[in-house]
Amino acid sequence: EKWHALGKNIILIRNETSPEDVHGMHVSNGILTAKGGMTSHAALVARGWGKCCIVGCSDLQINLKNKSVSIHNITLKEGDIITLNGSSGNVYANELSLEKPDLKNNQYFNKLMDISDRRRTLKIRANTDREEDASQARQFGAEGIGLCRTEHMFFEPERISAMREMILSTDKESRRNAVMKLLPFQRDDFYGILKAMAPFPVTIRLLDPPLHEFLPHTDSQINSLSKDMNVPTSEITSRIAALHESNPMLGHRGCRLGVMYPEITEMQSQAIFEATTKLKKEGLNPFPEVMIPLVGSAPELSNQRKHIINIAKKVQQSESIQFDYSVGTMIELPRACITANEIAEVAEFFSFGTNDLTQTTYGFSR
Repeated sequence: EKWHALGKNIILIRNETSPEDVHGMHVSNGILTAKGGMTSHAALVARGWGKCCIVGCSDLQINLKNKSVSIHNITLKEGDIITLNGSSGNVYANELSLEKPDLKNNQYFNKLMDISDRRRTLKIRANTDREEDASQARQFGAEGIGLCRTEHMFFEPERISAMREMILSTDKESRRNAVMKLLPFQRDDFYGILKAMAPFPVTIRLLDPPLHEFLPHTDSQINSLSKDMNVPTSEITSRIAALHESNPMLGHRGCRLGVMYPEITEMQSQAIFEATTKLKKEGLNPFPEVMIPLVGSAPELSNQRKHIINIAKKVQQSESIQFDYSVGTMIELPRACITANEIAEVAEFFSFGTNDLTQTTYGFSR
């Protein structure tokens, strides 16, 4: 982040990335990891952000202590120049000339798109959680956003501190006070994305990952958080241990967080609907689709839906304005598939999380 502030081009090299790296990934031009595959954290985040990324480069030998990396007897130190080819997966130990693709003025690309548009019966949406990417997707003809992940929005310093305060709170009132600090940030996030895509629909997924992903991992980070929040380190470490999930794809996450901590669902819903009313007053016609993640049965969705509808009514009354929205879910568990007929009585739309379904149905690694 310091180098980015100085105007330098950066390639982030890690064994594998985690949510703790998101702010570093955000300022990087490219990402290179020794581990991971097509559905790894780095690959998903980089693809969503349109960044060059090479994952699973097993020949990388990374020395974090010396801030160096070795590949095939070539050792590079922090500050050395490399070039990535995200299409071929090649890493070059020097600077190559780059050319920005200009697909909008590429006659072959435009011809292919014209043929596709004449033939297709589908509507094509994009996946993004940033306003800039939503605008670019719109330029390329996207007819909505199919998945806007909200968890990536919480890792900036001002936001992560409020998130951690919420997680470490011991009573409902202090937890609500902490989570409401995130409301103005989320409202701005959703305003930008909904504005870029209006009048097309934007499917916004409420908070999905387990809470331990937002807590610090190293001793220095824990000590720093202890000082900032005036909480003993022992309390923080015991909370981290209590929240730890051996498989972050399973466990206490998704709608289960919203059932346990409805203030999270209410804050995010309020942010979505306040952004929607603001845009309506500006003459635009946004259409948010609020998606509840990891639902396994209809009562879970009913529980969360009530909170969302109540917030929508409150915002409409306080702002004296009506707006359209829908509430649905992501079918990503075998249980959700089996009870889909019951869930469909409550949901206004289904999305599908196929990598999660593959893992939990076949026992394959995602």
